[in-house]
Amino acid sequence: MAKKHPQKPANLIAQNKKAGHDYNILETFEAGLVLTGTEIKSVRKGKINLRDGFARVRKGEAYLENVHISPYEQGNQFNHDPLRNRKLLLHKKEIAKIGALTKNKGITIVPLRVYLKHGFAKVLIGVGEGKREYDKRETLKRKEQDREMARAVRIKG
Repeated sequence: MAKKHPQKPANLIAQNKKAGHDYNILETFEAGLVLTGTEIKSVRKGKINLRDGFARVRKGEAYLENVHISPYEQGNQFNHDPLRNRKLLLHKKEIAKIGALTKNKGITIVPLRVYLKHGFAKVLIGVGEGKREYDKRETLKRKEQDREMARAVRIKG
């Protein structure tokens, strides 16, 4: 069910770089977002912060929580609450699979990116387990070694 997603969509709006550092992403899913009128306008302007966001499955539905979408400047009394829970649009089988994966201890759902696809806001969510401090250091060392090897190959070539 989970598909390979492009590394960087052409119309990327927001990215959660901290998620790749703090979690080992096991599987990714593309989900639609249920947004109000002023929310989608703010998202199109790039006024969204995924840093502390997470998703939760409740009663057979998935919700994106703690994601900050700034109020729209031209919005009036119809403006939205910046931190409200937003429903994720996924197939029932995907929700069941995500729910089963998150039953295990230490597994969480984090938003990785928000982008526009055919005019609709989509969020790429990742099911991952938290990294320990030594895992984070090991990842940084590996990235540095890869960078050094690429640099050496570039100089020789």
